[in-house]
Amino acid sequence: MSANESDKGIKVLAASSSVDETMDRLESLAQKRGLTVFARINFAKDAAAIGLTMQPEQLLILGSPAAGTPLMLAAPGAALDLPLKVLAWQDPAGRCWVSFNSPEYLQQRHGFPAALMANVAGLEMLVLAAIASDRA
Repeated sequence: MSANESDKGIKVLAASSSVDETMDRLESLAQKRGLTVFARINFAKDAAAIGLTMQPEQLLILGSPAAGTPLMLAAPGAALDLPLKVLAWQDPAGRCWVSFNSPEYLQQRHGFPAALMANVAGLEMLVLAAIASDRA
């Protein structure tokens, strides 16, 4: 993955903490804001369990049925991208990055009404709060 992923509808932001610390903050903030954390997948740990190595990489699956259900009612295919996902990963230089689908990409991909953009737009604010707090 690289910073040019934005061409594919993926926002990529730098974080100053490790993958573990960044995801801990993101998970904590999500829970404090009343979001449901459905799963946290540690790909590097899973790879190590089968004898493979990879840079730290974790995926957080989170959302709100109150926000996601109207999207799925308007565009059932949106369920392919819901709940929302945030990926934190470390590049070969040791820098942590956070990636997620942009709300504009999700709206374009699934064609839900623009009035429902707010239902997915809050994810970026959550990510920004998580990576801002790791700079404090």
